[in-house]
Amino acid sequence: MQKYNEIRQPVGRRAAAGRVPTLGALAIAGIVALLPATVLSGTARAAGPAHAIAMHGEPRLPADFTAFPYVDPDAPKGGRITWGAFGSFDSLNPFIRQGQPARGLRDGGQENYVYESLMTRGLDEAFTLYCLVCATVEVPDDRRWVEFKLRPEARFSDGTPITAADIAHSFALHRDEGRENVARVYREKVARVETPDPATVRFVFAEDDKEMPLIMGLMPILPKHAMSREAFAKTSLEPPIGSGPYRVAEVVPGNRLVLKRNPDYWARNLPVKRGFDNFDEIRFDYYREQNALFEAFKAGLVDVYPEGDPSRWQTGYDFPALTEGRVVKETFETGLPRGLYGMVFNTRRPVFEDVRVRRALAMLFDFEWINKNLFFGLYRRSASYFQGSELSALGRPADAAERALLAPYADAIPAEIMDGTWAPPETDGSGRDRSAIRQAVDLLAKAGWVIDKGVMRQGVGGPAMSFEIVLLDKQQERIALAYQRSLKLIGIDLVVRLVDSAQFQRRRTSFDLDMTFWNWSASLSPGNEQLNRWSVAAADAPGSFNLPGARVAGHDALIAALLAARSRTEFVTAVRAFDRLLISGFWAVPLYHQPQVWLARWTRIERPSVTSASGPVTGAWWAKPGGTTP
Repeated sequence: MQKYNEIRQPVGRRAAAGRVPTLGALAIAGIVALLPATVLSGTARAAGPAHAIAMHGEPRLPADFTAFPYVDPDAPKGGRITWGAFGSFDSLNPFIRQGQPARGLRDGGQENYVYESLMTRGLDEAFTLYCLVCATVEVPDDRRWVEFKLRPEARFSDGTPITAADIAHSFALHRDEGRENVARVYREKVARVETPDPATVRFVFAEDDKEMPLIMGLMPILPKHAMSREAFAKTSLEPPIGSGPYRVAEVVPGNRLVLKRNPDYWARNLPVKRGFDNFDEIRFDYYREQNALFEAFKAGLVDVYPEGDPSRWQTGYDFPALTEGRVVKETFETGLPRGLYGMVFNTRRPVFEDVRVRRALAMLFDFEWINKNLFFGLYRRSASYFQGSELSALGRPADAAERALLAPYADAIPAEIMDGTWAPPETDGSGRDRSAIRQAVDLLAKAGWVIDKGVMRQGVGGPAMSFEIVLLDKQQERIALAYQRSLKLIGIDLVVRLVDSAQFQRRRTSFDLDMTFWNWSASLSPGNEQLNRWSVAAADAPGSFNLPGARVAGHDALIAALLAARSRTEFVTAVRAFDRLLISGFWAVPLYHQPQVWLARWTRIERPSVTSASGPVTGAWWAKPGGTTP
């Protein structure tokens, strides 16, 4: 749930594609089991200034809290941390449609070192925000507006006070020049911005959407005096001015970004920032090859390595620093839904129009063979778009409330998905399970496809079934080639094409592909970002995340239902119904996910003893006093 900017799928940083999700992406929601009973109360906060706002129910922490529970408020300051980044960058503007921005500036998760928002997340809660730049937040019971009172001490890094004019200016820039999925929400859902005085800003909404007050609380703040409309619209490598704890100190385009802590950072003593921002310097070194990045970690040139490759996790950490205790491997459980990572069908292509074809092709993916032979059995099969949480429809029959929501679309939902018994077919792991192949061939026959002289054709003598899968790295290529072998058994021709990141971005943005790998990340509070993924309008919007080209009216209706929910119970019902409808579309071949977060670090970097329900909160880590980084 990247509620401000559902950032484009980061090239080289995709979840589950042999890469762990970035820790910033992991730290964007909490575990619902830890929420207080008031989450189920069903009412929004009554009108009146408050220190925080929750999507459903009440914030967990009181107004007089002193620090988040997953930080060490007495963590020492100083030292440096070096992160390894995969790929490249050509911009320090993370908010526009052009360019590949550098890490650390603003990613919607933890790495908000330069740009801040009015509010910041509570990482042990599904979707709760606490005041940062604002001193208070106020919403009426119907949430048709939200008002923020700004802290008088809030400053940009050049010392200029943050005022309501900066907030209004930031909104106008994001609305008019920002990434389209963000701009569209702002254009359609915000009726006007009011600034009655320099310390007050109010957003009035055009329609009923309970999430909009929180979305506006997460809008990045830009300085009116230093960010013109013309400058904002262009890619730039000029060090930006933000209000965050760090300033850009060094830029080597495509290779390195260095941030230095601002000793005069205005919010350093606030409860929401206590225990954070402990390093004097944060460095991001870029590597073109994942193996080179790992070798740099082994050599001590990179301090932390989030691992996503089971083979390497199992066999690649036998170097001296680990056996000597200078490097540790750690596994973290989280309460986050796993989302769905899969090989996506582009239904704009005629070959994939029939849902029976898509379902049959998904049957031919032999997860058991791949997991055993490539991944040491460490992955788990994905099936739901909200897997591993109460939002998932897997293993749960639809109750009366869900069935009522799904009634207009019941014909599109197989009985086994409605009653909660459906799961992806399990093979014998041989790589050529005859039972799975036979089921797929039978289903294809019902859609008009037959094996004719060893080739799958659309009727005897008809056109052969052939399509291309576009991919970015060798890990994906291994999976695609295994899938290619399975399809070949019944005469289907899959062309595997590896492209560079720039070509992939162009083809993805214009939907110029048959299939590709994609990850729809998930949180415990899905909301407006679902419009950019699954709405009918997004199917024709270049650059949207509706890669399958799904044009299902039920998607729009169920997204509207989850956005309108007032209680957690109503919300869970709407999301489960939505999950059933998404699963029924068979928009992708479901792949797999990591059951935990895997991470290795040099012990010169230390962390709090408490881990948030969202996983490691790296923004609260620190350098061991006396430790050194090469």
